[in-house]
Amino acid sequence: MANTPSAKKAARKIARRTEVNRNRRSRVRTFVRKVEEAIASGDAGAAAEAFRAAQPELMRAAQKGVVHKNTASRKVSRLAARVKALSA
Repeated sequence: MANTPSAKKAARKIARRTEVNRNRRSRVRTFVRKVEEAIASGDAGAAAEAFRAAQPELMRAAQKGVVHKNTASRKVSRLAARVKALSA
């Protein structure tokens, strides 16, 4: 357990940041799941719409440090390829 005032404050800050990051990560997963469900259903229009909503969420998460920039880019790229294949 933290003993010094600065360590106690650091623990409070970490707890707040963890909660924010958990919410952001959950939000990203929700958006990605919506895209994958639309792809699985075979609905190209819904998949494209869900992808357009998911892409900025992924990149925002990368910008905020929730996921790595390359991870977000890789996920966007793979989802885009799957949506494109569905349309073709």
